[in-house]
Amino acid sequence: MEESFGVTERLNAEQTKQFLRALELIEADDFRTGSDWEEAHSICKKHEGITPLDRVHALCHRVEGDDANAAYWYRRARVEQATGSLKEEWRQIRHLAD
Repeated sequence: MEESFGVTERLNAEQTKQFLRALELIEADDFRTGSDWEEAHSICKKHEGITPLDRVHALCHRVEGDDANAAYWYRRARVEQATGSLKEEWRQIRHLAD
C-alpha cells in the first residue's frame, strides 16, 4: 500500500514505516540531539531523495541547531524553511501521514 505525501510524492509501506519511525525518534529525544536523534538522522540519510524524509532530515538539522544544513534539506524537500517551534513543525510533518 502506498501513502500519499504532498501532491506527487508517494511512499511504499517500508518508506512510510521509516518516515514515522524517524519522527518518533525525534520526539523521543524531546527535540534534542541524542541517541534517538542519531538514529532518526541515519534513517533520513538512508532515504535521501525521498521528499517526506528529506523534510524530516531538515527538521533533524533544526533540532541540531544547524540552520544552514536545514535550509539545504528544506530546498531538497521543496518546502519553505520552517519558522515555528520544533514541535509545531513536527506536528505539521506528522500530519502528512494522516
